[in-house]
Amino acid sequence: MSGRDIPAVMQIQAECYPPLMQESEAVFRARLALTPDTCWVWSPHGQEPVAYLFSYPSNKDVVTALDQPFKIAAAPDCLYLHDLAVAPAARGRQAANALVAVALEQARADDLHWSALVSVQQSQAFWTTLGYTSAEVLHSLAKENLASYQVSANQATAVYMCQQLS
Repeated sequence: MSGRDIPAVMQIQAECYPPLMQESEAVFRARLALTPDTCWVWSPHGQEPVAYLFSYPSNKDVVTALDQPFKIAAAPDCLYLHDLAVAPAARGRQAANALVAVALEQARADDLHWSALVSVQQSQAFWTTLGYTSAEVLHSLAKENLASYQVSANQATAVYMCQQLS
């Protein structure tokens, strides 16, 4: 991902998330500037991006709140996948799987032992197919940050998920 991809990323986000779950362009740009090696787009045949993934080195059981900047761990053990989105017109083309595969390859290359994420919008089954399992967060700050993804009473609960990397 590069700075020139941010307008397309913002469009994909608008197509994938309700307004209360959308994060600001400033936060996206700050995340990209902080961790450019762990942020990717998927662009078919050199066209505009139709999918993106923001991730960063973290620690297991740490959750970043919605629309907040990343905080890189001093001694990371986990690649936290913060936001994966695929434009509706591009679904079914394995973009999400490709982005996650690249991220997990990077995590292993960086000798990270875990990958974690927050599953939203009833995506838990998808993440399970990629090897993630639900896990309870134990720290009060992580619980508070996880609650930031619960943007309405009628929306499914956000679920913290992780997997151990070999």
